[in-house]
Amino acid sequence: MSAEYKGKKVAVAMSGGVDSSTVAALLKEQGAEVIGINMKLFNREGEDPNAKGDAQIVAEYLGIEFHQVHLEQEFGRLIMDDFRAQYVAGETPNPCVRCNKYVKFGLLLDKAVELGADYLATGHYVRTSRDENGTWHLLKAAYLAKDQSYFLYTLTQRQLARVIFPLGDMPSKDEVRRLAEGFGIPVAQKSDSQEICFVPGDDYVAFLEKDGGLAGRSGEIVHVDGTVLGRHNGTHRYTIGQRRGLGIAWKEPLYVVAIDAAEAKVVVGEVGGLFAPGLVACDLNWVVPVEGDYVETTCKIRYRQEPIACRVKLLGEGLGEVFFAEPQKSVTAGQSVVFYQGDELVGGGRIVKALRSDE
Repeated sequence: MSAEYKGKKVAVAMSGGVDSSTVAALLKEQGAEVIGINMKLFNREGEDPNAKGDAQIVAEYLGIEFHQVHLEQEFGRLIMDDFRAQYVAGETPNPCVRCNKYVKFGLLLDKAVELGADYLATGHYVRTSRDENGTWHLLKAAYLAKDQSYFLYTLTQRQLARVIFPLGDMPSKDEVRRLAEGFGIPVAQKSDSQEICFVPGDDYVAFLEKDGGLAGRSGEIVHVDGTVLGRHNGTHRYTIGQRRGLGIAWKEPLYVVAIDAAEAKVVVGEVGGLFAPGLVACDLNWVVPVEGDYVETTCKIRYRQEPIACRVKLLGEGLGEVFFAEPQKSVTAGQSVVFYQGDELVGGGRIVKALRSDE
């Protein structure tokens, strides 16, 4: 890292993991006035409220100021309640995108500014750049296997001017761990979390049925031709493209092609029914503003997907229609469509529905 943040006050969003802990150590080494800021988002079952978390332990080890921000009510309302509501509506939510928009780069960024910080730094693997006109650009991480740009398409120019991503140029996660060990950080070998943070054991069905009131909502499993093939124990247990666990017999493999939560129906069909020529998206955000009624770009409708060519028709009020160069499989309401130009993320939105060939 360069010395561009020397003497600047930087709040580091510290989760207690190796990435954010390394960010704090790097910025301190560079000469920034670093403060650690940890979000308390929910209460874990059986945790000791008086015990120090890893974030505080690392902050004390580094000798930096530490703050814990209590956002339990806001996180519950904005993220957890919305997570449940989308499943009730038959959609498959992407809570990390929503958390980045409203919590990490919303409430937490506001808190960092309130504490007098010039910048908020996080452990995301993503890069930024600024052109000669002062416009900020959001780029994929150098280490593509860890790139997290897909989850950050809601960032605005105002936010990008205030945030730092020190790990964006790292060549590998091994290098981050090597740096953490060099700094003597206590969590240098802590494993990465791969699950939704508020869903115990990554069992979202159990979470919804315990806390979301969705248990016992049974209904029919119906073939696209109208044939009733069986029953289910809740539409929240299914997602578009699912094949396993349907518990039905048919002459060909069947997949979930639609979910009608209002009628408590799970619609299944052959693989051809999974492909769509496009989709409708809402809450569109363009990191760099676009002009005109159409945008020629590439997009991803899943995190690990390679971008595909598409054309976006802008409808106003954050709405748009996305037309794929080739039909795409398993377009899922509630998930994200994210637009790229090469390594640059240019925008994204929330999928409302798949378009059909007759639309």
